Amino acid sequence: MPERPPMPTSPSHASGAGPSLSPLKGGEGSSAGVSTVTVQPEDGAGRLDRWFRRHYPGLTHGRLEKLLRTGQIRVDGARARAGDPVAPGQRVRVPPLPEAPPPQAAAAPPRIRPQGEALLRDAVIYRDDWAIVIDKPAGLAVQGGTNTERHVDALLDGLRFDSAERPRLVHRLDKDTSGVLLIARTAAAAAFFTRAFRDKTTRKIYWAIVVGLPTPAQGRISLGLAKSGGPGGARGYERVHADDAEGKSAVTYYRVIDQAGARAAWLALLPVTGRTHQLRAHCAALGTPILGDGKYGGAAAHLPGGAAIHRLHLHARSLALPHPMGGTLSVTTPLPPHMQRMWEFFGFAGDAKEPFAELDLAQ
Repeated sequence: MPERPPMPTSPSHASGAGPSLSPLKGGEGSSAGVSTVTVQPEDGAGRLDRWFRRHYPGLTHGRLEKLLRTGQIRVDGARARAGDPVAPGQRVRVPPLPEAPPPQAAAAPPRIRPQGEALLRDAVIYRDDWAIVIDKPAGLAVQGGTNTERHVDALLDGLRFDSAERPRLVHRLDKDTSGVLLIARTAAAAAFFTRAFRDKTTRKIYWAIVVGLPTPAQGRISLGLAKSGGPGGARGYERVHADDAEGKSAVTYYRVIDQAGARAAWLALLPVTGRTHQLRAHCAALGTPILGDGKYGGAAAHLPGGAAIHRLHLHARSLALPHPMGGTLSVTTPLPPHMQRMWEFFGFAGDAKEPFAELDLAQ
């Protein structure tokens, strides 16, 4: 178990964010009612459809989907989808939209039980005036969706630590992926960290157990990925598929650290891009799906054994990125219990020192 960094408790000083109105103010030019709006730091990073829901409550999801399909809404000049991520600084083309409906009594937000916030506080492994880092448990979603009321985003008020601002998500992990999750404490911090992710000055290393042995034992996967939704566009069923022609560029470096014959291997993974389910889809494309990942590996992702075998064995092991005050913020998390058991079962070594030290992602 690595030592935890010191956790200063002095609160950050925040500036309040203004209300979101419809139509959104701050357009940077318009033509025949069309405006270009820059995503603001206080918005943080998130899905495009959620950005529209927050700023244009009069726009139905069906209407949004139609405007996206016909290219009337674009992000940085390119066509986009409802689930695409947007971040501060990006420019959204917004056509004329309906006014917001008359104000109604706000629905009561889902009741968050104290034990939920306690769970998140107990997961904090680093905190300063700019950042909070948690060791996200497997099974806890980062954002809400169908039948998902308990998730990190809903629990962020429990991580204020006397700050005037509500913390903001900067990036995401799959629900069943454990490990390092960075949270910004202020709008300024969110803008800084989001830029670091966008400019690829972050270094994220994942550990996984895959079924089979990749050949060669180390390499670079460059395979475009395209999204395909669930039945009727239902959330929670989204997946990706390899498609170099229509998909978005996705690049992952991998290295075998240890192996159990040809039965299974311990992989270190370093994603250069951050596409949805990228590591899961890339490992499956290698012919060695991540252990427990039936969504992308089917029956080939399972081995005979106990319940732990059928859980996803993917862990965000470490994160290093520039800190707003200078230097590097670097955090490492231990394996979750179900993965630790499999490390012991296969007899894998306990650690791997910087498996990608020779790679310069800035080049």
